[in-house]
Amino acid sequence: MNMEIVKNAVETNTQAVIETERFVLRPPRRSDAGLLSMYAGDVRVARNSRSLPHPLPPGATEAFVARALKPGTEEKVWVLDGSNHELSEVLGVISLKPLDRDQCEVAFWVAPSFWGTGLARMALGAMVAANPLGSKTMFAEIFQDNPASARVVTAAGFEYIGDAETFSVARNTLVPTWTYLRKLD
Repeated sequence: MNMEIVKNAVETNTQAVIETERFVLRPPRRSDAGLLSMYAGDVRVARNSRSLPHPLPPGATEAFVARALKPGTEEKVWVLDGSNHELSEVLGVISLKPLDRDQCEVAFWVAPSFWGTGLARMALGAMVAANPLGSKTMFAEIFQDNPASARVVTAAGFEYIGDAETFSVARNTLVPTWTYLRKLD
């Protein structure tokens, strides 16, 4: 993704707000819970995630937002907010989980009504360009039956490094994955 998509990155508390041409990546708000619940509760989103249960239990989204807003939390979560660009206030989510040795793991999902519109590609490109955690390396793990997300990470310069498997809460089973790496300099 081209560096030009990142128009501005400013700090709010300890988390960067990143502007792109089509949306803003910002920390979640308690008021996001309704839309997050609607989208994350969609079986198509849950099945492509390691941690989203399906059906989504009552209070799960509110707990997710509370964890994301908790001071000192390691994993940083951003909401794709298109409200300034005549889109929905919540388009999806992208997160960075710090790992050891200046590495992090990125995870993302976009609401199904916005699939195929380039939003995930733009969000990941903006996250790589901004590198808000100052990581040297970024990893992504993609379910092997989700080639669309594999295309998103490869378009952002991630390289395939191997196969693995991980547990999916929504599927209640181990799922084969592809692992990708992106060096950040």
